[in-house]
Amino acid sequence: MKTIGLIGGITPESTIMYYRVLNDLAKDHFGGNHSCKVIIFSVDFGEISKLQSENNWDRLHQIMSDAGKRLKNAGAEIILICANTMHLSIEAVRKTVSVPVIHIAEATAEKIINKQLKTVALLGTKYTMEKDFFINVLNSFGIKTMVPELDDRNKIHEIIYSELSKGILNNTSKQVYLQIIEKLIEDGAEGIILGCTEIPLLIKQADVLKPVFDTTTIHASKAFKLALSI
Repeated sequence: MKTIGLIGGITPESTIMYYRVLNDLAKDHFGGNHSCKVIIFSVDFGEISKLQSENNWDRLHQIMSDAGKRLKNAGAEIILICANTMHLSIEAVRKTVSVPVIHIAEATAEKIINKQLKTVALLGTKYTMEKDFFINVLNSFGIKTMVPELDDRNKIHEIIYSELSKGILNNTSKQVYLQIIEKLIEDGAEGIILGCTEIPLLIKQADVLKPVFDTTTIHASKAFKLALSI
């Protein structure tokens, strides 16, 4: 099995989820006491979130590409950016390293196509919902993407940064998310993308009547399959 490199810390909570998923997959596949070959380079989320709020994407691209280079030099043969939003920097990472860097939106689109869905709703940070990097990938697969209205986008974003990024799980916030999801389904969403790697901490498939796409698990699973095949 090839070694998977994780650009983590964005946030530590989601990085833990990636590590757990990868090791669960290895245990299920190999059995016994096996675990996944993983290298983690963890950035400082405080620095990342500040630069995001300042719209300083040039510096963010530098940080992400440097992290990718460090992982490659340490022996990573596949790289994942453990955050949906920071896929805004994926091309900067891909230009820096010679190993595969798996796009979270492409992996998610494949799962949506497998479900034969045409229209999905995207939840995530305001950057993921309002910028086009994720939606454009879905469009390239023929998938129409809906996003919540502005007030709901602000609520989703605030809960991510003030609660989920810190591992705080609040039932009131969960109900806010479920109400937003219900409105999106009423407006025609056939599935819901949990397009922030922390949202699966709060929202599960059992909570929603329509298919839910957990981008954290989808992304990690795609990397694990690739690590077995190359």
